[in-house]
Amino acid sequence: QLLREATRASGRARAMIIVVESDEVVLFEITNHGMRDISQFTLRGGGKREAKPTKVRDAFLKQAAEKSALVLGDELPIVICGPGMTRDQFARLLREAGCAQRTLNVATSIGGRSAANEVLAKQLADEFLGESAIAKQVSVIEEALARIATNGAVAYGPDQLTAAQEQGAIETLVIVADLLRDAEANIAGTSWSIFAAGVTEGSGEMVQASTDHDSGKQLDGMGGALALLRWKIDG
Repeated sequence: QLLREATRASGRARAMIIVVESDEVVLFEITNHGMRDISQFTLRGGGKREAKPTKVRDAFLKQAAEKSALVLGDELPIVICGPGMTRDQFARLLREAGCAQRTLNVATSIGGRSAANEVLAKQLADEFLGESAIAKQVSVIEEALARIATNGAVAYGPDQLTAAQEQGAIETLVIVADLLRDAEANIAGTSWSIFAAGVTEGSGEMVQASTDHDSGKQLDGMGGALALLRWKIDG
């Protein structure tokens, strides 16, 4: 029964992220383990992106807010984000359309789906998501990718991960959950479940990642596992 309840909870929406730009509004539903887009409103055509008259943009945002209110209801907390100040106008229009739930307004450096990923990666919505699994997963994966880019204390690939575990250097292992369930999946001849158990026995932390969000998909494409290290290792 506890397992069934946990499974149901993992798929239950915890918050909504709305990415707002002057010519596009995208709604994302955030569950404990994933993110999915549920609605998109746009002024953009299939060709060159062009500036729209203020009246056209204002009418678009008002209509998008009214339609969004029908989708959002009045219970789930909302994170409104985007790279400009249009999100402030949209937040006001959303309230006027009847959305009275808790709302967080945060700036992002980019728009579109990447903005929603930025909110999760930089933990900008922790006030609403708290210690949710997806926030933890994305944060660890993005930190590992940042360390790879700067040649920092991180390990990926069988050789580096095995060496790091042997030295007791793994502080946090983030691994695609499917690898732990696959009896045939292994690292240097050792099953991933046994490898992960060795990490936790050595006072390391293991974070199981879903592939139901963009960072999880990126992790899967890199072999399914990354490790934040206590110190940098050779090789």
